[in-house]
Amino acid sequence: MEMGNHSEATEFILSGLTDRPELQVPLFGVFLLIYGITLVGNGGMILLIMIDPRLHTPMYFFLSNLSFCDLCFSSIISPKMLLNFLAERKSISYTACAVQLYLCIIFADVVCLLLAVMAYDRYVAICNPLLYTVTMSRQLCKQLVAGAYAVGLVDSMIHTWLTFRLSFCSSNIINHFFCDIPPLLVLSCSDTRINEIVIFAFTCCIQVICFVPVILSYVYIISTILQIRSAEGRRKAFSTCSFHLTAVVLFYGIQLFMYLRPPSSDSMDTDKVASVFYTLVVPMLNPFIYSLRNTEVKDALRKAMNKLLTNS
Repeated sequence: MEMGNHSEATEFILSGLTDRPELQVPLFGVFLLIYGITLVGNGGMILLIMIDPRLHTPMYFFLSNLSFCDLCFSSIISPKMLLNFLAERKSISYTACAVQLYLCIIFADVVCLLLAVMAYDRYVAICNPLLYTVTMSRQLCKQLVAGAYAVGLVDSMIHTWLTFRLSFCSSNIINHFFCDIPPLLVLSCSDTRINEIVIFAFTCCIQVICFVPVILSYVYIISTILQIRSAEGRRKAFSTCSFHLTAVVLFYGIQLFMYLRPPSSDSMDTDKVASVFYTLVVPMLNPFIYSLRNTEVKDALRKAMNKLLTNS
């Protein structure tokens, strides 16, 4: 079916997290706080990496890109979500829904791929430290990030086009707090088999591209760490990748839960809760994960704060 003949619908209604009126204002407060912390945390991390020369390394180059993606990912969803908590009519235009879906898929893919790239970076740093600066050259780092964005753009373009070529003639109420593929497919009165096959194929490909480097990198990293004789040496080696491993477990753990859990009657509600974590909570937590146990980031932050207080 051509794009021009998709349906009579010109807008959708987002059902949100809950339809209970007494929870709308408290939830608005909670998610406004989460979004504020996300903006400050990720924006601060990007700024800190930019202004401190000691953080101009491949690891922090990837981290600044991860913070940018987290900030964008949250900003695509949070403002509309916050507005809908207070709005009588929780509508989103057909075009705005398509744009939101397109951008969400891009940044979800890029975050997934960046975590895999960062795992490879930690592998080189721990297993081949003498070749680290040569292997992780500035050109290679830029190419890896550009590749992640290219994959995200192509994947998102295909999924968005396939989704919005469908007819939505039965209902326009999306059982979610943002425009996502599964709840949109539920609304379609067209044949969605092609969409489901493409989703399965592309999701498997991207997950394999992400998972395999992460698993292989950490197999080699753990093997190398265990060969270090001193306990202090092992602790220092592990500390350089512990924050990345935490972020990986959080992000991939939620995705595995969403894709591998058995279907049930309340699966869409469960998806909403899981989506809150990987679209809003994880982007908020990442700056803290990468800074609380990272002496380089803490030292850079302390230096920046001292400089700011001195100048003021």
